[in-house]
Amino acid sequence: MLKKLKLNHLLAFALAAIAAIMSMTIGQSWEPVVAQNQSQNQVQKQAQKPAEAPLQTISLQNAGLQLQEVAQGVYALIASTDFPPASPAVAIANGGIVIGSESVLVIDPFQTSDLAELLIATVKSLTDKPIKYVLNTHYHFDHTGGNVAFVKQNIPVIGRGVIREYIQSGKNNTNGITPPTVIVNSQTDIWLGDRQVRIERVDGHSAGTDLVAYVPDAKVLFTGDMVFNKRIPYTGDSDIRQWQGSLYRLIATFPEAKVVPGHGDVTDVTGLQAQQAYFSWLERTALEWKAQILTKEQVLEKFAKVPDAYKDYKFKGIYTLNLESAYEQFTRSRTIPLIP
Repeated sequence: MLKKLKLNHLLAFALAAIAAIMSMTIGQSWEPVVAQNQSQNQVQKQAQKPAEAPLQTISLQNAGLQLQEVAQGVYALIASTDFPPASPAVAIANGGIVIGSESVLVIDPFQTSDLAELLIATVKSLTDKPIKYVLNTHYHFDHTGGNVAFVKQNIPVIGRGVIREYIQSGKNNTNGITPPTVIVNSQTDIWLGDRQVRIERVDGHSAGTDLVAYVPDAKVLFTGDMVFNKRIPYTGDSDIRQWQGSLYRLIATFPEAKVVPGHGDVTDVTGLQAQQAYFSWLERTALEWKAQILTKEQVLEKFAKVPDAYKDYKFKGIYTLNLESAYEQFTRSRTIPLIP
């Protein structure tokens, strides 16, 4: 952790996505782009939270979601869209459902209340047990926009750190989103009857709001946007070195886990390693720019093409943002790099 639509309240979403994606060469707004320096200011002025789509006949199929049973009673809702999606009714990020003997945990309720209602309906199709908690793996709008549907039902929504402050201030296109109602800042275990879910803090992707959730008895890890599987990651408010460190820890701690990423197909430790390898490549490349004393403008011009190794990835629209982030964090840094 991405250009024209026709309907009026699709237009606002498209303009937001396209405005962000056009920042610099083809900027981004999928997780509302906040590109550094000049691009950051442009995107924050132009980007808008996607308009709510009418519920009508919304279904998993027309929301671009596939329900997968990852383990017994553990489900992933996998979003297949590229960015920008054809409609605000199409889910951008993945969601999760964990069913215990007494209750249910929902993970990342998508970007709109209608998609959240679809998630609720999906839970009801799987079990008659109540939803006990909702988890936001971080504050970005495509993972939090559906919070309102659960808060209206007095279901606690869990987040971390300054997530409430970010959302209440409208950071990165979160204007009007309902913030979490429960804040955790350390490892926390929740119980859904006899099923444990361990919530752990990680860092690097979203400015101190990242969480992962692990289901020990099923060996399933929900990583949120710590992992973009075969997607160019959003780096608009990241600390890539912290992100690399978190990936190292997750690989060491959960080597046998099935991994549900924030974006992309279900994977395993190889998905974590691929994300790590991408950042290692990005860092080495940025250090080469530093050795050549290239300006950011030169970097954006000479390296605008997505490398062949990542030509099959989705979200190519935010690749320019990755270059900007790497330039700011590595080329201008005097610290010793994490990856030699």
